[in-house]
Amino acid sequence: MKFRSKRYKKDSESSTKEVLHLGEAVKKLKTFDTTKFDQTVECVMHLGIDPKQADQMIRGSLALPHGIGKARKVIAFCEDSDIEAAIAAGAIEAGTDELVKKVQDGWMDFDIAIASPRTMGKVGKLGRVLGPQGKMPSPKNGTVTADVISAVKDFAAGKVEFRNDAGGNIHVVAGRLSFDEKKLEENIEAFMTHIKKVKPSAVKGVYIKNVAISATMSPSVLVDFSAG
Repeated sequence: MKFRSKRYKKDSESSTKEVLHLGEAVKKLKTFDTTKFDQTVECVMHLGIDPKQADQMIRGSLALPHGIGKARKVIAFCEDSDIEAAIAAGAIEAGTDELVKKVQDGWMDFDIAIASPRTMGKVGKLGRVLGPQGKMPSPKNGTVTADVISAVKDFAAGKVEFRNDAGGNIHVVAGRLSFDEKKLEENIEAFMTHIKKVKPSAVKGVYIKNVAISATMSPSVLVDFSAG
């Protein structure tokens, strides 16, 4: 912990509160690549929304151009006829009754849960278990869909979910620090552009207040991103 603190302090001293163009911000972030593991890169956007208003909430999913550099553990609540195809597509578990019971009994070793509309009558009882974990399937982020197989493929490959928190912030994993600058830049730009496009009509005034990128053990770097 002491070593980590010294490294973080050193990086902080070389960091800047200046707002940089995306390419320069990524270059700056890459200078913090001083750990023995491949750090996760995250993009955070602070939005001018009122999180308490349902018509201003933002939630969805997005397949980034270069993925996130990590396979996701995906399960699929689906009809028996789709189990084999779901497993082949990348699901670590698939089915309905047995899978619902397994999760109900406390098994949570997965990142994403996909469900077909037909299974939601049974999956709905898992709301109290999956909801607090942010793993409850929802049509809003593409995890409740009639095309379960395609969804499994997309999310297993690194399709990311996002939703605003109580402070009006959106967090998303944008890749790994080992990614080359171009790939990181394109992933982050794709995410920021998408959030701009889904601006709720109820939002007035400045929509995107600020944007920052950071790695697992690095200070944040502010990104220049003009928005209405």
